[in-house]
Amino acid sequence: MTPEITVLYDTIRWEEKALLEAGKKKNTSLQMLDCKKLSLDLDKKPDDYGIVLQRCVSYYRNLHSTAGLEGMGVNVVNCLNTGIFAGNKLFTHMLLKKHGIATPFATVSFSKDAALETLEKYGYPQVIKPTVGSWGRMVSKINDSDSAEGIIESREKMYPIYQIHYLEEFVQRPPRDIRAIVVGDKVVAAIYRSSGNGSWKTNMALGGVAEECKVSNEMEDICIRAKNAVQGQIVGVDLMESKDKGLLVHEINNTTEYKNTVRVCGVDIPSLMIDHVLNLSK
Repeated sequence: MTPEITVLYDTIRWEEKALLEAGKKKNTSLQMLDCKKLSLDLDKKPDDYGIVLQRCVSYYRNLHSTAGLEGMGVNVVNCLNTGIFAGNKLFTHMLLKKHGIATPFATVSFSKDAALETLEKYGYPQVIKPTVGSWGRMVSKINDSDSAEGIIESREKMYPIYQIHYLEEFVQRPPRDIRAIVVGDKVVAAIYRSSGNGSWKTNMALGGVAEECKVSNEMEDICIRAKNAVQGQIVGVDLMESKDKGLLVHEINNTTEYKNTVRVCGVDIPSLMIDHVLNLSK
């Protein structure tokens, strides 16, 4: 039987298990497909996948499997453009600016010397981020020229993507940020994420603590515009509450995690995701 939905994954997390259970409850014909076992003959008609819900954690596996499937005529959520745009912080920043969405001040430098000059020009502290990455990995707060020298010098010896020095202002904000889950044209739930260990980082993967965040009309408008900027359908939008500039979008997540949002808010996000994908085929 042809599946209505294929959940394409490379790691089984709580989120993927929840999607499978949501599909069963709705009597949806849903198959789980491990991308590590996927092989595509790009010159042939594709197998019957239904609509593919892209859930691969690996950035490169995600992008290339989406590209292959879309090229063969398969409808993938989110699409390749979303994977490219949301998967790179520089690309996201430029699209947010283009669409008039407030985002932290940022610079990008293409050598150690240029990055150090930029830091001296705009002052400390600043946050250095890899343009591609998640879960707060390799994100560092640079407080002075000594730490800048050491951090950037180490990156110069890494894979070329880490030699693109993306620097972002350290936003003066409450000790928290916001993760909003967008499904279609609605923010279905949002949480505050606060550090659970005194760190300035709030990522749940690093021990962050979640509590429910009420979604204002302003927040919903910003999040929908951010989703549209990266051509997304189901995304996580991360925001900060700047003391001077109001709500700032600093990241958009292509295959967003939502376990803690479900736990805290009590919203059945996986069922809403399944409903959204099913409606695409009508």
